[in-house]
Amino acid sequence: MDARTGEELLKADLQQYMDRARDALIWKLDGLGEYDLRRPLMPTGTNLLGLVKHCAMVDSGYLGGCFGRPFSHPFLPDPESPDYVADDDLWVRADEPTAAIVDLFDRSRAHATATLAELPLSTRGTVPWWGERGRSVTLHRLAMHTFFDLDRHAGQADIVRELIDGAAGLQPGNTNLPEGVDRPAYRAKVEAAARAAAASR
Repeated sequence: MDARTGEELLKADLQQYMDRARDALIWKLDGLGEYDLRRPLMPTGTNLLGLVKHCAMVDSGYLGGCFGRPFSHPFLPDPESPDYVADDDLWVRADEPTAAIVDLFDRSRAHATATLAELPLSTRGTVPWWGERGRSVTLHRLAMHTFFDLDRHAGQADIVRELIDGAAGLQPGNTNLPEGVDRPAYRAKVEAAARAAAASR
């Protein structure tokens, strides 16, 4: 029988799901060169290494600074800086090494993990960029918010990576895709159905 308290079990669940999202995101970088890691694949400019940089900012903000636990790193964008431009955390400059961005991600992740481990879920923090509704927010809520944010961006990374080289999968060692499917034929079937539906309307 598990002797952990309800709070400990809830924290463990939150940590597990956040870690799965983080692991999936960082895995999507494997085997790519500098151009593919950084190039925008969507009209919004979405790119793999930029997603990693942004998620480091998410972790260090919601599960760090919002609880008076500041995190610093040479490659962490500072929204309070007069030089900061919107979405600066969603792309990586040519002089920012990939290894430094991955290090930023790893360190901010560790900082966020420590916050969740050390503070009660009822601890209240402040989210300045939320305005009035962010004046007093529990760690429980911000941990949930962080998970959903991380998971959403991991999903974006799935699509971006597939657009780059066709690589797909849920996590290392588990594609979560059925075996034996003829993907080109499957795609052609879906395309044909879409065209038929459009032609009939």
